[in-house]
Amino acid sequence: MNNIKRLAVSMAVAGSMAFSMGAALAAECKHSKWGKGDEIGAANYVTPQQVLAATKLVKKGESHPLGIEIFPGMPAFPPRYTQLQVVQPGQQWGNDLAKAFGWPVVYNDDVLQMWLGTGPQIDGLGHLGEAGMFYNCNKGQDFADIKGLKKLGLAKVPPMVGRGVMLDMAKHFGVKTMKAGQAIGSADIKAAAKAQGVTFKQGDVILFHTGWTDGMLASNPKGWVSGEPGLNNEAFVYLASKNPMAVGADTWGVDVVPPAKGDKVFYGHVTLLVENGIYIFETMNTGRLAKESVHEFMFVLGHARLKGSVQMIINPVAMW
Repeated sequence: MNNIKRLAVSMAVAGSMAFSMGAALAAECKHSKWGKGDEIGAANYVTPQQVLAATKLVKKGESHPLGIEIFPGMPAFPPRYTQLQVVQPGQQWGNDLAKAFGWPVVYNDDVLQMWLGTGPQIDGLGHLGEAGMFYNCNKGQDFADIKGLKKLGLAKVPPMVGRGVMLDMAKHFGVKTMKAGQAIGSADIKAAAKAQGVTFKQGDVILFHTGWTDGMLASNPKGWVSGEPGLNNEAFVYLASKNPMAVGADTWGVDVVPPAKGDKVFYGHVTLLVENGIYIFETMNTGRLAKESVHEFMFVLGHARLKGSVQMIINPVAMW
């Protein structure tokens, strides 16, 4: 059984304990600093002032897609998958649309079947909780419906515009590609930030380059999805104290997998999403930023506004 299957089993076991923990967590739950009814968390940092400040970071006119290319059959956390079909509606078996259109038209359409938490993605605040409790003391049983979330859906989140910063952790560790299970702690973040001239400001989008996707996805897709370098539990607590809008990485889960000794697997998601309303960006395309030492840029994301969605495949843009 590979690492990812072990993780899935562990999460299932943990889920069986969640019900008994729910009452205790509900009693301890603290509402968001943005108010009891808030549903967008750190997206509240998007203000006219933040947007205007971010525009001043564009000095060379350069832009870069932060979403990697998605492809049918690409590996993903099980049971997620991606399938694409290209079809020619009404044109099969010799059918001709010329009579209907008045000219010899032919066209292709596409049908996509996929989990929205595949590839480059944003994790919304309704994605992960603990013992049935999600961001701002919302109970999953009250808002999670098979037809879409009744609260915390990504369609409610405004365009995310602000200052982006990139920390090159592969460079910090002196490697091209970090290893699965290689943890990044707060001390590493502080050291890399100092060496690379990176400071953190409220409302930032903080991205980490580990070299994992560039070095592993094409050459070893099974290995890519079976583990990853990433942040340990205390690193997420440190980052949350900086009040970012989002935290992301060039890995499929941002948390280190397998987890650091004594840590809870994927618990960084709880720290960011549940406790602080901070968004998570996964499988970000940070290679060019690292290669060209671009550590500060304007970040822009206008995601698809699918009502009730939990996650969304995305292609943010970095501009500098």
